[in-house]
Amino acid sequence: MTSTSPPPGLARFNALEESAALAALHEACASTTWAKHLLAARPYATADDLYAASDAATADLTAADLDEAMAGHPPIGRPRPGDPTSAREQRGMAGASEELKAQMLELNLAYQERFGHVFLICATGRTGEQMRDAVRERLANAPEREREVVRVELGKINRIRLARLVENGVDEWGGLGPPPGERGRPSD
Repeated sequence: MTSTSPPPGLARFNALEESAALAALHEACASTTWAKHLLAARPYATADDLYAASDAATADLTAADLDEAMAGHPPIGRPRPGDPTSAREQRGMAGASEELKAQMLELNLAYQERFGHVFLICATGRTGEQMRDAVRERLANAPEREREVVRVELGKINRIRLARLVENGVDEWGGLGPPPGERGRPSD
């Protein structure tokens, strides 16, 4: 017999009070518009329903909404101190050589100068070299093309973060909780 109830993490998210659910969504994406779109569509029966809502909300973000979402992301190679999410996602830069770190700093600055915002890439599973090569390649994009690449990358990041919410639920502070085996341990 197949269960029709949502995964436990998704069920907990569906049951959260609006302010706690909004806080959990802001952990995934800094765009208020995106978060409110997902909040309005609760409850979700399946993770796929949540991901589809996220994809639709990401596609509908205005330029200002996209800017707000990007403002929530630190530059590659410089995760925010005390932010386990950015540290985990940027793990590919953790053991990078000083030369590669210097290259990324220079490329991040060139990218910000050209496009006016942080270089956004779904860093999960990528090496430092892959991220360096991606920023080099994307520096050649026209601004309009780069905005669409950023939107796609943001969608990937949002899906990964929502998958953590579905799998792990939200912690007592309304944020995305650590995996069950890591509760009470420092984040990776």
